[in-house]
Amino acid sequence: MNRSWAGTTLTDRKAARRAQLLAAGLQLLGTSGSAAVSVRAVCRQSKLTERYFYENFADREELVLAVYEHVADQARQALVDAVPEKSAAPAERAKAAVTAFVELMVDDPRKGRVLLLAPITDPALSARGVALLPAFAALVREQLPEKLDEAERELTAIGLVGALTNLFTAYLGGTLEVSRVRLVEHCVRLLAQAGS
Repeated sequence: MNRSWAGTTLTDRKAARRAQLLAAGLQLLGTSGSAAVSVRAVCRQSKLTERYFYENFADREELVLAVYEHVADQARQALVDAVPEKSAAPAERAKAAVTAFVELMVDDPRKGRVLLLAPITDPALSARGVALLPAFAALVREQLPEKLDEAERELTAIGLVGALTNLFTAYLGGTLEVSRVRLVEHCVRLLAQAGS
């Protein structure tokens, strides 16, 4: 039986605690980096005890992976939701996708750091970051014109994801010093030219 306490059920309270832990993980991983994420630090940040941490995650690595997956899912969904119908011009589709990605990853740089920078430094995420690239390449490939043969579409999609990943990584890491507008314009141009 799922009794309620103070108007919420046990299931709701567990879900709320998990969300608090994920938010704490995002804050730590996205601002201070991988080394800052420990069970104790996450508990302190979330204001929850270790008991609640271990109710949700087996260890630190499982939490880090859950934070990463959560951000990756948000990025995938933002891209899917943003792109207009395929009948729209390539530049219009590219601008919608880039704008949605920038809004998620740059407006909240914690998410950008988790998705793009954390896999470089956190062994728990390295393999997962590499495994995620084909999913993003598939999203790009779907937007490329049918006139390209399948191999060309695959090569172009993988190349674009690599280029965009490096651009955003450099921007978020502070080694690419251009305005946000310039970054968006450049990314849109890359994608639109590939789709023309």
